[in-house]
Amino acid sequence: MLATSMPSSSNFPAGFSSSAILPSTPVSKSISPDKYRGAVVEDLQLSPAFALPFAEPVSRVIELAYDRDFSHIPVLDKNRRPLGYVEVSKLKQLWESGQANPNDKVSQFMIKFKRTSTEPYTLITPLTSLDELEQFLQTNIFALVTDAERKFVIGVATMHDLEQFVSRRGF
Repeated sequence: MLATSMPSSSNFPAGFSSSAILPSTPVSKSISPDKYRGAVVEDLQLSPAFALPFAEPVSRVIELAYDRDFSHIPVLDKNRRPLGYVEVSKLKQLWESGQANPNDKVSQFMIKFKRTSTEPYTLITPLTSLDELEQFLQTNIFALVTDAERKFVIGVATMHDLEQFVSRRGF
């Protein structure tokens, strides 16, 4: 999972916020290390990731997001590496107010991941412990699960996914 710190909101169109996602590494261990009984992200059985290319038109983004009931969608570069994400409700507001046109590229409205040496990615892979994922999600709305080399997005994990896992397993 790629997680990064976000740039200041002054770089985004009105209504966008960058404060709700992606702290720097490392993620500290959870207070209760046995809470998930050694389970890892792979055990969540996440649906395959749904992500958009950076040049996708706004009209298509909104259509796809509502067809799939997504609130946030990762945006990828031409090599399928994560660039940022789009917050669907904010994008829809911009469209309805005339600040986003149907043919505008989603990259104009995405919240970019900040990539600096002082604020590195938190890597979340299928083998990341659920304790570590929970710690990460305490300060972030979602986690991008990636391969160990961060070359592609495998899935998106949320606190809701953890809650469902716990209720299914009876932890």
